[in-house]
Amino acid sequence: MIATKIKVIDLKDLPKLIGKEVEINGVSIAIFHLSNGDVRAIGSRCPHTNGPLAEGIVSGEYVYCPLKDWRVSLITGEVQPPDEGKVEVYETEVINGEVYITF
Repeated sequence: MIATKIKVIDLKDLPKLIGKEVEINGVSIAIFHLSNGDVRAIGSRCPHTNGPLAEGIVSGEYVYCPLKDWRVSLITGEVQPPDEGKVEVYETEVINGEVYITF
């Protein structure tokens, strides 16, 4: 399968520290605009509770699951110890104010 860049949102429509859930080819993805300006994208569901990660609290480069407070890395997708699990991580790029995800 060939990876493709897909435009998902204008950066101006993605407030910092507020997640947004988007769907690409039937896959739900949570995207985040971090306080340092980076944009990150991960699988939208917590691997433990299926909680909506886009609704979680963002702190630094982590998002906290809104259901069980698990901390998930927005860089690696790994749930932080002592909890376990991992979500998919997607490459993001901002081009001319538009956010693209490589899918």
